[in-house]
Amino acid sequence: MAEQPDVISIGDIVTDVFIQLDDSYEHTYSNEHGKWLALPFGTKIPFKDAETIKAVGNASNAAVAFARLGLNSAFVTNVGDDAEGRDMISALHKDRVDSRFVRINADKKSNIHYVIRFGPERTILIKHEEYDYHWPHLRPTEVPKWMYFSSISEHAIDYHDQVSDWLDAHPDVLLAFQPGTFQMEAGTERLKRIYQRSSVLILNREEAASVGGGNHEDMHDLFNKLHQLGPHVVVITDGPAGAYASDGQNRWKMPLYPDPQPPVDRTGAGDAFASTFVAALAKGLNIEGALQWAPINSMSVCQELGAQAGLLNEHELNHWLRKAPDWYKPTRM
Repeated sequence: MAEQPDVISIGDIVTDVFIQLDDSYEHTYSNEHGKWLALPFGTKIPFKDAETIKAVGNASNAAVAFARLGLNSAFVTNVGDDAEGRDMISALHKDRVDSRFVRINADKKSNIHYVIRFGPERTILIKHEEYDYHWPHLRPTEVPKWMYFSSISEHAIDYHDQVSDWLDAHPDVLLAFQPGTFQMEAGTERLKRIYQRSSVLILNREEAASVGGGNHEDMHDLFNKLHQLGPHVVVITDGPAGAYASDGQNRWKMPLYPDPQPPVDRTGAGDAFASTFVAALAKGLNIEGALQWAPINSMSVCQELGAQAGLLNEHELNHWLRKAPDWYKPTRM
């Protein structure tokens, strides 16, 4: 008999095809619209190498992170009725993620994304297949302590209502929400119930300003606007500046964990941070303890190719924590 999950992750699952560009043919530039990657047009362009990594995506990365940190981790997601889908389910099994809620969609393809790598940075070409999203019936022995909801297709907007209905019927289940691109585009009014129900909301600084409407330059205003949506704890990551957290009364700033070597690939760094923060809370740590855990897994992921290879177990995470410099701790804002 499968164990009762500590956390169920919800979101889409994909296969990532990483393509490493040759620096001699491409370059980056910036203008008033942001930073751009430029490639020669209308010609054949050599690339360095390519690698396929299965069973990734925001929620899938989180499910694997939870499992590696010793939690009973299950995953509600959709795959196609194809070899890619079967391979992704197999990959979940290898990482001890409970796949009993993975739905195989007949006559559908599985999601494949293409990751264009230029140095440690990446641009991702995405396409979400149109699945028939249905929230599964969970027996009492399958109800988790935590739910972790993240990136899902624009075709699944009504699915959020099914999740909200289930959460209304299970008020003791805690929800962590790391909204994906299409969920943010749907707007806070359409996903009002999800934001209100969130025990933890995690965004980066640009997303926080977009979602909450706060002043990008004023962290306190960003927190105030996001708390008005309903979440109890709000976490805002800010790239090289570190991360910030608020429980509505207390606020903290947390620096990045120092890189032991230059980053290899930053894919999945945000997912590692968000899921490790939630895992720490699920294992009984307070917000300050969670803030110390999360940047370590984020750092580790950047040392490997792909979003999951660098995810740590609890023993490995604590090893890095013991090696942390004295300044590596949260400070009150």
